[in-house]
Amino acid sequence: MTDQPAPLDRSDAGLTGPAHGRRQKRALKGYANPAFLGSRDARAVRLLCEYLEPLQRFQRMGVRETIVMFGSARARPEEVLKAEQTRLAEEKKKYKGALPREVSERLERLHWDAELSKYYEQARQLSTMLTTWAKTLDKGRRFVICSGGGPGIMEAANRGAHEAGGVSVGLAISLPAEEAPNSFVTPELLFEFHYFFMRKLWFMYMAAALVVFPGGFGTMDEFFEILTLVQTRKVDRPVPIVLYGKKFWQDWLKFDALIRWGTISPNDTRLFKLCDSPKEAFDYLKREMLRAYPKPLRWDGGAPQ
Repeated sequence: MTDQPAPLDRSDAGLTGPAHGRRQKRALKGYANPAFLGSRDARAVRLLCEYLEPLQRFQRMGVRETIVMFGSARARPEEVLKAEQTRLAEEKKKYKGALPREVSERLERLHWDAELSKYYEQARQLSTMLTTWAKTLDKGRRFVICSGGGPGIMEAANRGAHEAGGVSVGLAISLPAEEAPNSFVTPELLFEFHYFFMRKLWFMYMAAALVVFPGGFGTMDEFFEILTLVQTRKVDRPVPIVLYGKKFWQDWLKFDALIRWGTISPNDTRLFKLCDSPKEAFDYLKREMLRAYPKPLRWDGGAPQ
């Protein structure tokens, strides 16, 4: 998508029509003109498409509330990590003395990769627990797992829902170095967005709860935007938020320091809950969601104003 003005085809300008003995070609309809639709002039049309097309599909699939799960795309499944650990252990045997710097760095990286991998497995377990429970409610289309549709924690979320026999949503984004969507998203609920802000609108639009696993800039961007909407009450409904993995969050995000500096109030820390196990997170989310949403959300309400 170039986002440039639509080019005009002037190759036969003034040379077609009955006077020249040949039939005029049919003109492209505006909505069927790829050059126009990909142009800067059609940006408003594309934005509307990224709102209306997902809305139509969600309504057709009967999805009203989602449990959004964020986290690092770099977290790998346990089986993948174990295979790499085996390869590196074999390589390590080749050296009798000090290990080359590259091998030492890979060993150190592998240690932290193993820590991150634990969260992949726990996200998978939590998703399975939530989906198994949600399937008992209103034909299984309440509290549907929703992720960014990519690898890592996103894959774990969709995988857990798939293994529980439920549907799940994947809100993917087109990027220069994009990866294919994970294979566990329900095909009818897989979307690809061009605009980040439209993707984030859909993360929030039906969110009944949010679970944030360890992640990087993308995870934090999404988390803090939703946290801001909740804190400022631009979202007119309760949204329980779980920060999963106390060690990770307490290692770098110093809420006490923010309170001390006066940049947040002590009450702001009540907007989320730190959890350290799938069961703890499940029990909290189940209780809070049933309290906040005894009935399904309406399509005409609950979105940011």
